Amino acid sequence: MDTGANNVNQDCARKLQMATTEKLRKFNCLRGREVARGEFWDTVVVTAADEKQKDAYELQIRLKVDRKELPLGVHYMVFSDPPGCKIGNGGSTLHALQRLSDIHGKTLCRMRVILIHAGGWSQRLPSASALGKIFTAMPLGEPLYQMLELKLATYVDFPCRMKPGVLVTCADDIELYSVAGHESVAFDKPGFTALAHPSPLSIGTTHGVFVLKPREDSEWSEMENRTCLRFLHKPSIATMRNMGAVCQRTSDCFPLSDAEFVYTDSTYYVDFDTSQRLLGVLGEVGPLECEIDAYGDFLQALGPLASVEYTRNTANVTKENDGLVEIRQKIFRILRGTPLNVILLNNSKFYHIGTTTEYLFHLTGDDALKSQLGLRPSAFSVHPNAKPDAAFCVMHSVLSPSCSVGAGSVLEYSRLGEGVSVGRDSVISSCWVGPGASVPDGVFMHSLCVTHRDKTGFVTVAFGIHDDLKSCVTASASMEALTLLGVTLEACVSLWGLDRRDLRFSDDASGCSLWTACLFPVCEDQERSFSATLDMLRAVLGGSACPLPKDVERISVHEALQWKNLQVMLDFRKGLYDDITQRS
Repeated sequence: MDTGANNVNQDCARKLQMATTEKLRKFNCLRGREVARGEFWDTVVVTAADEKQKDAYELQIRLKVDRKELPLGVHYMVFSDPPGCKIGNGGSTLHALQRLSDIHGKTLCRMRVILIHAGGWSQRLPSASALGKIFTAMPLGEPLYQMLELKLATYVDFPCRMKPGVLVTCADDIELYSVAGHESVAFDKPGFTALAHPSPLSIGTTHGVFVLKPREDSEWSEMENRTCLRFLHKPSIATMRNMGAVCQRTSDCFPLSDAEFVYTDSTYYVDFDTSQRLLGVLGEVGPLECEIDAYGDFLQALGPLASVEYTRNTANVTKENDGLVEIRQKIFRILRGTPLNVILLNNSKFYHIGTTTEYLFHLTGDDALKSQLGLRPSAFSVHPNAKPDAAFCVMHSVLSPSCSVGAGSVLEYSRLGEGVSVGRDSVISSCWVGPGASVPDGVFMHSLCVTHRDKTGFVTVAFGIHDDLKSCVTASASMEALTLLGVTLEACVSLWGLDRRDLRFSDDASGCSLWTACLFPVCEDQERSFSATLDMLRAVLGGSACPLPKDVERISVHEALQWKNLQVMLDFRKGLYDDITQRS
């Protein structure tokens, strides 16, 4: 990279850091105090997968409000998806709009709402499964931020420049941006208004891509307001080229080094009138019986060049349903002709933190995000040996002085005894680790309290950080096709002195997977639970036998989440909180 380009990147990075610091400052000033009308969101809505997840979310938000970790005087609401089949984040959006209309009636036309999609079981980041990915800890802020606070902080400037309507976003991504002093991001146009980020073409294949109306000049600025002709959902590179989505880098000021790039999606706004038209979809189809995508199925209907052809393309659909095409066509008919305005954030960064590997990298190895957000290696923790330049991340935890943590590892909501060592690139979440324990490299360990049949105990689930918990196979192939820490499940079961029948895949879950395999022992206390599962992992990694007692109940991750005792888990966190505050 030449000196000029390097200077441009440094200048853009500095502006991004300064803008983010200012947003965090503004949000910190709002935490714990009553906000004036127009100063913040009127309503913050979080979506949940079902009633159990809804109860968990509501309890945590209530605790945050009581501890004054959020702005006060705001409606914080959690809406669960209706029972039955999965409806996707698009279905959740429609359901939330209906609930808001039922609750607020005519006053909704004056309200500014943020809708955060946080449903689902976070199988790619299981530490967020029990308490929700919107409550994933982030190593900044005092009190400690979770993703909920970070989302609200990064959007803190939006409500005062937004007409009544709904801002739709997701719980597992972060968007940082800067604009010039005379510019501001405003949501004041009818229809949809989406944020867009310059990205390499390879990123466009897994995101939404905007086909923009050509510019009249080539002058570069940090922010541009443009009209979108059509929206492409996870297109191929050939499709991007054929549809005119590929842009050419024409300015030396542009922070993205690629000669060719596309603008990809993140968050979008819907004005009130359009949201009510969108709600008409429910009126036409009644209860949803298939998954709808809030990006692919809504945004592809917008813009003057939108074509009904996309409604029949199910290549990117996880589970195809006979009614999907019909519903897409109804959405297209209702939204046809609706404008799609795009705000190009040319100096912006989009980070996704929805998988274990992304989580580890962004919190420990990504120097750019660390500097932009001011992330710390040890945040709200008792960690006597922490150094400012450490390459690990410890949050809301208590570590004995003789503990060691390997580079690239993340610890959250945990207590570590004397002489504990944690290897590299591992995740330890909500665990009580007894003295002298040695955690291997590259593992994920997470403890939960469960109550089943009037009996309360603890289970620690564990996997390799690259294991695929979503991979689902038939019962006949399960032992050979599934791997744990790179070892076939059949070999693991043999080392543990078990057989195929002992796996007892969860009865109420479809298919066989690591998610549904009943592998993990239920113990009387949290520390013993961790030790028992650690012995299982070490046996697999060492190829040595570790016979498990036959009379101990073993359960799956799926069952642990169904039976989780949320109050005990939050009490453990409160104990850590009290210990940390007393020692600080």
